Amino acid sequence: MRGIIIYHSKYGAAKEYAQMLAAKTGFSLCALAGIKAAELAAYDRVVLCSGVYVGKIAGLKFLKRHADALRKKRTAIFAVGLSPANESTLETLKKNDQSGTLAQFPLFYGQGAWKGADLKAGDKLLCGMLHGMLAKKDPSQYEEPWMRTFMECYGRSCDFTDEAYLAPLLAWLERP
Repeated sequence: MRGIIIYHSKYGAAKEYAQMLAAKTGFSLCALAGIKAAELAAYDRVVLCSGVYVGKIAGLKFLKRHADALRKKRTAIFAVGLSPANESTLETLKKNDQSGTLAQFPLFYGQGAWKGADLKAGDKLLCGMLHGMLAKKDPSQYEEPWMRTFMECYGRSCDFTDEAYLAPLLAWLERP
């Protein structure tokens, strides 16, 4: 079994999961920005490990572009975000991101981290506005699961990364 983990990580949590997964599997590790489609031919297992930003999994364009080649391989997506790691989060991501050609790739999820001090200026501005809007709501009125976690972590750092979130993906990768 020869595999590669391709990751896209804006603030570090997806990269951390990708590194944990590489240590557990012995798979190669490559940033999405550095991968060439021709390199995929050498692998029979491919995992995209990527962050969720504004409800969307980053890096899916790469999978869409190369779906035909990846269909012949054991390919999965491991998404990382602030939402709690539960069935509701998975279902929301599947609904938002796994239509068409992407529906063929199983989706796994791990809760990531919030490092407000590390935010880039534009993200900091948007998150500040979002915090202001959510602060006006009663927490029982939050429409999305990540909203509660965002409000609890805003103004401080929270790290939810946990190797245990990789267990379902590791089990899937072991299957023929």
